[in-house]
Amino acid sequence: MSKVIEEKLLAGFIFGDNDNDEYIYLPGGEVGAASPCCVLERKGSVEDVPLSAAAYLVGRLSLRPCRHPLLGSRSY
Repeated sequence: MSKVIEEKLLAGFIFGDNDNDEYIYLPGGEVGAASPCCVLERKGSVEDVPLSAAAYLVGRLSLRPCRHPLLGSRSY
């Protein structure tokens, strides 16, 4: 399952929970990088996480594809 989520993150999907203000996405600048880092936003704080950890967190936090309040439905 996490491989599918990794592929969706690489394709530009934004996973999140609008009620809890949690979002995980891959910024456009990381596309094609040797080891891409995703962005984890939680209630105003922002941190970088490796792609594999981001895929794990999507499942752990039960995040679904969503629309980001500033970025829209895809990050690029």
